Amino acid sequence: MADISAADISTNAQAFLTRLENKETLVGIIGLGYVGLPLAQAFTTGGYKVLGFDIDPAKIEKLSRGESYIGHIDTATIQQMTRQGFSATTDFRRLQEPDAILICVPTPLTSAREPDLTYVENSAIAIADTLRPGQLIVLESTTYPGTTRRVVLPILEQSGLKAGTDFFLAFSPEREDPGNKNFSAPTIPKVVGGIDALSGHLANQLYARVVKSTVPVGSAEVAEASKILENTYRAVNIAL
Repeated sequence: MADISAADISTNAQAFLTRLENKETLVGIIGLGYVGLPLAQAFTTGGYKVLGFDIDPAKIEKLSRGESYIGHIDTATIQQMTRQGFSATTDFRRLQEPDAILICVPTPLTSAREPDLTYVENSAIAIADTLRPGQLIVLESTTYPGTTRRVVLPILEQSGLKAGTDFFLAFSPEREDPGNKNFSAPTIPKVVGGIDALSGHLANQLYARVVKSTVPVGSAEVAEASKILENTYRAVNIAL
């Protein structure tokens, strides 16, 4: 990743970094499944307030009651997260509130064995509807190299705002071992790549606050490719 000098940091970026340093950043997470919910736990444990979004009202109702629906996250953990500033909603109009929005939605395969980007595209459309200057958007969903730049970016810029100046966009692949209590979001290194150097820098600064280590790379495409290679290695390993 290219070095960022003080001169490279715009007013919007500096405002983001200042809020991050002061732990005033509100983190929004779209998709509260086995990736999004542990990530929410990592940020609340790190001292940041989290607003979760999900289209499933049953999940939101359970979380509002302080209940969990994921095996390795118990009810006590959800209740602790709530005390630390976690809340959840199905109202996507509230996407204007978070300073950082992390997209953690599924990308299932179609009948043609191609990734179905419907959830990713719908998330980007919802964000674009309320996008404001200074927000950082990070895609975490597993997908093919180029998705962040060629699919998500054009949708977000339909808002009239420009990436890298008005808002910031990056990719950081989810790396979760569901059900394994020994390895969770804070303990797994996080690869981070932006569509531009400043976006990558802001995303790296965000994750560095709550995970064991980050691995900044030169672009969103490199970060996307790293996840595909990791999954390919894992599939071949299992097959052997």
